[in-house]
Amino acid sequence: MRFRIDLKIFLFVILFYFTKQIEIYTYMMIFAFIHELGHLITGLLMKMKPEKMELLPFGIAISFKINVEEYNQKIKKGNMLEVKKIIVALAGPITNLLIILITFNLNIDIDKSLTIIYTNLLIMIFNLLPIYPLDGGRILKGILHINSGKRKSTKYINNISKIIVTIITAISSILILYFENISIFLIVLYLWYLVITEDLKYKNIQVIYEKILENDIS
Repeated sequence: MRFRIDLKIFLFVILFYFTKQIEIYTYMMIFAFIHELGHLITGLLMKMKPEKMELLPFGIAISFKINVEEYNQKIKKGNMLEVKKIIVALAGPITNLLIILITFNLNIDIDKSLTIIYTNLLIMIFNLLPIYPLDGGRILKGILHINSGKRKSTKYINNISKIIVTIITAISSILILYFENISIFLIVLYLWYLVITEDLKYKNIQVIYEKILENDIS
């Protein structure tokens, strides 16, 4: 399994340090790691092989290698692969929910308890946003894939991601002015980075597909 560090994480550490929010950022990274362990364990249980692990500004991402035989043209086989992906995507937010429920029943310092609950709630809500490649986006894309096929699901989730992040930006603009919290700005900035990156990938795939069609026609 390959490991990669996104160098932007160091910029985020510096920004959170100078804005005196490094403690909550540390908590976020710790529980984001546990969140990702939920994905990893579930993926292994689903007999999926981990391919790459990335340390990102807002957590860790694990991708799985898909077996060639699972790209079967039969609809049933293709749908089973998507169901696996949906289950693995759900595992992360469910892990955070379990941590919240366990924390409620632990006899620990109230401030620490609230920090743990708040951090895991943030991670869970953030990852459940219907923006690809976040967990919520992966879940929605899997459902769309089962119902509409690969090409349409990719197109739909790409458009949905752009709409959702635009709405979040509008809401966050008000929140930033009200709370004067730079972390909100950084999260929105990171979401736009994800959406723009995926949009470029989608456009490149469309160009390749159109060239293949042109070659077939000629």
